[in-house]
Amino acid sequence: MANILLVDDEEPVRALLKRGLELDGHAVTTAENGSDALEALSEPDVAFDLLVTDIRMPIMDGIALALSAKRERPDLTILLMTGYAEQRERARNLDAIVTDVLTKPFSLSDIREAVAKALAR
Repeated sequence: MANILLVDDEEPVRALLKRGLELDGHAVTTAENGSDALEALSEPDVAFDLLVTDIRMPIMDGIALALSAKRERPDLTILLMTGYAEQRERARNLDAIVTDVLTKPFSLSDIREAVAKALAR
C-alpha cells in the first residue's frame, strides 16, 4: 500500500486518522505542523506517496506546506483537510497541486475513501 505523511496539530485527530489509514494497510508517518512535515519530506531515504494535511495549524499552515512540498517533490499527491470555510476558500486556487479538500468533521470512512481516490489518480 502507500506511504502517507499525515499532518495535524491535534494529537487525538492524528492518532485516529493514523489508525484508520493503517487499517487499509498504509504506512503512516505523522507530524504536528508544517515545519515538522517538511523535515520528514526532506529525509533522503523516505519516499511518501501522499501528504494529508490540515490547513489551519501553527508554525506553518497546510497551504504553505503544500506549496513547499510540491516544489520539493513534484510527484507528491496532496490532500487537504479543514474545518473552516475561509480556509477552504483559500485552497480553491490550488487545484493544480491539491487533489481534494476534505471538510471537517468527516467520518473515518470518508478519509479512507478520499485517500483511496487520491492514490488512484
